Amino acid sequence: MRTYNEKISIYHGMASTLTLNTTANYIPIFSMAILGATNYQVGLISSIPPLITLLMTVPAAIMLNKAAEQKKLVAFSVLMARLVFMLLIFIAYIPQSIASWALLALIALMSIPNTMANMGWQALIGNMIEDRRRGQFFSDRNRLLTIVGLISTLTIGIIMRDATTNTLAYQLLFGLAFCFGLLEVYFLLRHEEGTPVQQKEHKKAMNWAIFKDTNYVRFLLVALIFNFGWQMAWGLFNIYNVRYAEATIFWISMFSAANMLAQIFSFPLWRKWADKYGNMRVFVWVAFGMAVAPFAMALSTNLIYLTLMSVQSGLFVSGTVLILFNLLLENSPKENRTYCITSYNVLLAIIAFIAPQIGIWLLEAFTMTTAMNISTIVRLAGAFGFLYVWMTSRGRGAL
Repeated sequence: MRTYNEKISIYHGMASTLTLNTTANYIPIFSMAILGATNYQVGLISSIPPLITLLMTVPAAIMLNKAAEQKKLVAFSVLMARLVFMLLIFIAYIPQSIASWALLALIALMSIPNTMANMGWQALIGNMIEDRRRGQFFSDRNRLLTIVGLISTLTIGIIMRDATTNTLAYQLLFGLAFCFGLLEVYFLLRHEEGTPVQQKEHKKAMNWAIFKDTNYVRFLLVALIFNFGWQMAWGLFNIYNVRYAEATIFWISMFSAANMLAQIFSFPLWRKWADKYGNMRVFVWVAFGMAVAPFAMALSTNLIYLTLMSVQSGLFVSGTVLILFNLLLENSPKENRTYCITSYNVLLAIIAFIAPQIGIWLLEAFTMTTAMNISTIVRLAGAFGFLYVWMTSRGRGAL
């Protein structure tokens, strides 16, 4: 039996999923098909949000700690972020010479309240959901939200299958996203917020001793290499799908739906295997599976083939999402875990800003195939790194 806050959180998650699914998959294709964005600008679509997150993390944390009612601050932040979708509706009327840069400016603007909203939601949900119920709740919640995302993506793809170059279609999507955003705000305010946890002592901002912990530093280095290879292909995938494979809104939706469908079915499998064999041992296989994706994708522009590649990608993305954070917790000393997580997130934000730009630079300097293959090589380096970490921690043993 779910508690009141658990039910409201699921409703809020559904609204949030609908908001993101009507925008995230289509902003890159909108920038290329309607605004005439360059490859460099498409790469910035992926790079700007983590940069803003990096800059806003400390100010957001200060504001959240001072807020009397965090849910009101979070709801206001969500509202400010979703209002940007209304501005996106009018961006097509700006001269094309500056329209793409205006889009990037709005993405940066939207990322400011998004950072506050994301951090605030994590704090809220941590106080609202009991520890003993958290694991099962998030497992159920993630599955339900993925199903909602799958249905919404398929619906958009079918309805707008012939509207790839239709400006009005994107304007309708942005308007719809704003409406779903209002639902997000409504359900956020419906939560019953408990009394904020007061800090009894003021801890120092950073404890550099964490970098003397061999296990943590080894994991951190390998995880950053893996994430670099993972994220440097994000912009490349968007460009490859639209400019090389000439995928329409329908096919972009199919790629996303195939990816989500694979995640729905594979989440329970990865959780079962991780419980049975251990997180690190299973993640070695996940990392190798992730490494295959860029190389395999660049082999063909056939849209059915790319849909199958999206299935393959989804199978291993679910494992990455499910296991990587658990590995961070396992390799962080308990007495300094907060510092370890903060350091990891800050360094990850830096990687998330730089990596897509490196991917675009490789595309411009060489070819799409070369850029994709280098992404695969870096991911493989991360996979072998995890293998080394596992063998070091467990000694000899067969995978």
